[in-house]
Amino acid sequence: MNAKPIDLRELSKEEVTALVAELGDKPYRAAQVWEWLWKTHAPSIEGMSNISKDLRAKLAERAVLRPLVIAEQQKSNDGTIKCAFRTWDGHIVEGVMIPTEKRITACVSSQIGCSLDCDFCATGKLKRVRNLSAGEIVDQVVQIARLAEEHLKRPLTNIVYMGMGEPLLNYANTMRSAERINAEDGLGMSYRRITVSTAGIAKQIRQLGDDGAKFNLALSLHAATDEKRSSLMPINDSNNIEDLVSALRYYTRLTRKDVTFEYILFRDFNDSLEDARDLLRICSKVDAKVNLIEYNATDDGRFQRTPMEQALKFQNYLESKGITARIRRSRGRDIDAACGQLANKNEPAVAGGERVMKPVQKD
Repeated sequence: MNAKPIDLRELSKEEVTALVAELGDKPYRAAQVWEWLWKTHAPSIEGMSNISKDLRAKLAERAVLRPLVIAEQQKSNDGTIKCAFRTWDGHIVEGVMIPTEKRITACVSSQIGCSLDCDFCATGKLKRVRNLSAGEIVDQVVQIARLAEEHLKRPLTNIVYMGMGEPLLNYANTMRSAERINAEDGLGMSYRRITVSTAGIAKQIRQLGDDGAKFNLALSLHAATDEKRSSLMPINDSNNIEDLVSALRYYTRLTRKDVTFEYILFRDFNDSLEDARDLLRICSKVDAKVNLIEYNATDDGRFQRTPMEQALKFQNYLESKGITARIRRSRGRDIDAACGQLANKNEPAVAGGERVMKPVQKD
């Protein structure tokens, strides 16, 4: 009985070297394989053109490559492109290219679905199926970078782990993918250009401090009292604001890095000056700046976007108290912009215990 094929991108550099040696080839061939995996991004073992046919055949008997493929694209009038990526096992995850005058950002997913069930998020309607591998996370970046060059003739400048899933519940693959994105024998992008956004897992935030994480960290706060935050984000019941502040203080002490609070403004829910004062109290305990985010409404219509006039009042209050606060304008309003919307239209559904693919619905 044949052994289960190895996913080459799940192996360390040392393991790739050992596998190539086991197959009877020289160490420099292992270096070539590694470059194809992480720098040139071969779509298949057969595509590793400077490696002998014999070694490719031997590798193909023992190992596989499982790249993501683009199943659907939606392009907004503002240049935003949202992609539905299909995984090797038939699931859909989202990645988004977000262009502005000064930067092009790739927003990538870390899990298929999500277990956190945040009330405002379309991804919360999708159950968590599995974690994405480091290679699948990097694939999103690679393909979005290609879209940037193809459509805008400009390079990708920034990466945010802010798509589907909770990155810190896929800790090992989040860390490894960020390392591969940064590495000279990977994508070679500075850690300063990489931001990991978490809904707030206090234990894992502390682990980031212990591990000396070099990327930027953002916390999806979205409400400044436990009562309101728990009504939006059930994770707050086990990781309340006090716990998160303590973990963030630990993280910043060890890494010497500031954090960012992501705060979606919801009309008549968390956008009053009283809410701003509650947020100020949290900011006074942690070295943090604030991104105030315009809400991209989901189909249920429960929450609405805060009017810009009120958003500016909220921002001005924070800045008058010495807090750096920026309003992040919504992008891709004319497409399925909210996280999880496009995947909801593509995600395999459970029917009779068997996963079946819904037909793709085009706008």
